[in-house]
Amino acid sequence: MADQNFQTLGEFIIEKQEDFKASTGEFSRLINAMKLAAKMVNREVNKAGLVDIAGVAGSTNIQGEDQQKLDVLANEIFIEALSQREVVCGIASEENDDFIEIKCTKRGHLSKYVVLIDPLDGSSNIDVNVSVGTIFSIYQRVSEPGTPVEMRDFLQKGENQLAAGYIIYGSSTMLVYTTGNGVNGFTLDPAIGTFYLSHPNMTIPEKGKIYSINEGNYIKFPQGVKDYLKYCQMNEDDRPYTSRYIGSLCADFHRNMIKGGIYIYPSYAKAPNGKLRLLYECNPMAFLAEQAGGKASDGFQRIMEIEPTELHQRVPFFCGSKNMVEKAEEFMAKNQKVQD
Repeated sequence: MADQNFQTLGEFIIEKQEDFKASTGEFSRLINAMKLAAKMVNREVNKAGLVDIAGVAGSTNIQGEDQQKLDVLANEIFIEALSQREVVCGIASEENDDFIEIKCTKRGHLSKYVVLIDPLDGSSNIDVNVSVGTIFSIYQRVSEPGTPVEMRDFLQKGENQLAAGYIIYGSSTMLVYTTGNGVNGFTLDPAIGTFYLSHPNMTIPEKGKIYSINEGNYIKFPQGVKDYLKYCQMNEDDRPYTSRYIGSLCADFHRNMIKGGIYIYPSYAKAPNGKLRLLYECNPMAFLAEQAGGKASDGFQRIMEIEPTELHQRVPFFCGSKNMVEKAEEFMAKNQKVQD
């Protein structure tokens, strides 16, 4: 890739620095920290099977889920990378019970950014060599700079995000992010360890032919979701659609971003609020989807307008091609009227 004169991630950030609201030059350092951590996690992911880093770690996270060894390792890597560069005043991770305050030792406690992160999305797939990813979201703190970071700095609506992105570790490693001025993707050249702009101005096709959902839970789904799935499977117009579900949000979202499609993780009996986390997964993916011309909702309401009430809050998630999400919302609204 270097031989083709691709623009590097660092060059792109410098060129687009003005796109990042309230930037004082810290954004490039923040993304550089994410980039460094991503390369370190990528190295560990690629060693799975050669060293003892796959499998269950023997602990659970705040949601009561078994932590994989790579969950723990990726969490430590990203927290360390962000802490050492002193570009954020706080970090909230899906793997930690509470947020982490970062105390600056060199320049005073002046950073105005907080990061929320899912260090290794889809980690249960690592044992079978399926793509996994990292999802992150960046906000400007709302409390007074120079004071200890507070819970309200993290409990912000998605529409307040300054930047969001994901790193997917698959056949190639990509970092995809937005600062509210479109979506751009960068592919890692493993030979020299540099991310190059490979997917400029990414957009989600308005119409797609892929639906991504765990149909094994079909019997437990709300009636509106069942009706939408029947619609997807009908032999009419440009249907039936194709079912593609990997079980790694980053991988399913990335495929649908490029080819067009909808990702659904609805509520059901054992998960009345769905399974995905508003702050660590849904908000950043919603920001990316909207910036790429797509849409994201909980079936009724725009994801990025939901007021968070807790760090590990869960919500149902419908995300992807605009026309497909809107059609799913139609079925959800119709079923709600019937129930009312």
